[in-house]
Amino acid sequence: MRYLCDRISSKSRHIMRVKIDTKETFHVISIEEQELTAIMAAELENLVKNELTTAGKSLIIDMQHVQSMDAKLAVSLNELHALVYDSGKSFVICSIQPVVKKTLEEAGVLETLNTTPTDSEAWDIVQMEEIERELGMDF
Repeated sequence: MRYLCDRISSKSRHIMRVKIDTKETFHVISIEEQELTAIMAAELENLVKNELTTAGKSLIIDMQHVQSMDAKLAVSLNELHALVYDSGKSFVICSIQPVVKKTLEEAGVLETLNTTPTDSEAWDIVQMEEIERELGMDF
């Protein structure tokens, strides 16, 4: 398990706390923030892109601690979802709180994202999609 803490922007110092748990075929990125701001969208994008290029694994974003989210971050999640799937990997967001779900709905991206109520369901989706890729099935 790795922890990512200090991120420094050119204007001010801010911290985005995440925990990264490595599994055999995927990484779980647990966001340990209650509020996700527009500034954090770039941080999350960099983190996902880094994990995708260095590990080449599917990603699960666990949002159980997130209580609010900027609409810009919602759009960024949709772009990251497409990026990860375009690279032949899975991207699932789990444990979305009601207020965050509403933000995703209002941004018009909830229906395009792969979401689950729990982390175990997210694990199942990643594993099923991995089997489908191995069998050459489209999804």
